[in-house]
Amino acid sequence: MRLMDKDTQDQVRNLLSAVRSPVTIHMFTQDFECGYCKETRQIAEEVAELSDQLTLHVHDFLKEKELAEAMGIDKIPALAINGENDRDYGIRFYGIPSGYEFTSLLEAILAVGTGEVDLDPATLEFLESLETPLHLQVFVTPTCPYCPQAVVLAHRLAMASDKVRADMIEVTEFPHLGQRYSVMGVPRTVINEDTYIEGAVPEFMLLEKVRAAVALSAN
Repeated sequence: MRLMDKDTQDQVRNLLSAVRSPVTIHMFTQDFECGYCKETRQIAEEVAELSDQLTLHVHDFLKEKELAEAMGIDKIPALAINGENDRDYGIRFYGIPSGYEFTSLLEAILAVGTGEVDLDPATLEFLESLETPLHLQVFVTPTCPYCPQAVVLAHRLAMASDKVRADMIEVTEFPHLGQRYSVMGVPRTVINEDTYIEGAVPEFMLLEKVRAAVALSAN
């Protein structure tokens, strides 16, 4: 049974018509599938069918351990949204991108497939000066209407800089991470392990927190 009905398929197909360059979706799962691996794979398969510019590669997390490690994939289900010539922008989804997070998946595909990054000049200037790796982990649930805003913003930073990796993490699938990072509500963005920001904040507020995290890491 398909997850998307015909009306949803038509809407997604129309949205993806804006994609101008190839997009590769790397899906990591395993033979003995995790709780939402099957559903995540089905979402990826159904979306990939709706545009000639999309290609889906499904990988076994255990059998293709070297590839997973090379891409920094350390848990499943996982999706990486890569660009033309399989360029890795550091855009990751850990857990099923369902509910409101389906929007985040489509936004990531559109961003990579169009090359358009809507960020303020101050943010772009900061990212150009970035010398050390920056890791953003955005904890979400599928029922959170505010979470996609935080995820999309983090992914835009990843697209704009090779130094940035941005993960969507569906917290109910990874409760140990929720405990580790004291996630009491969503969205919660963890910046370089030790800096946090709550809510779907404006870009300038995230930038302030990112600056603080980078400065902390430098000390």
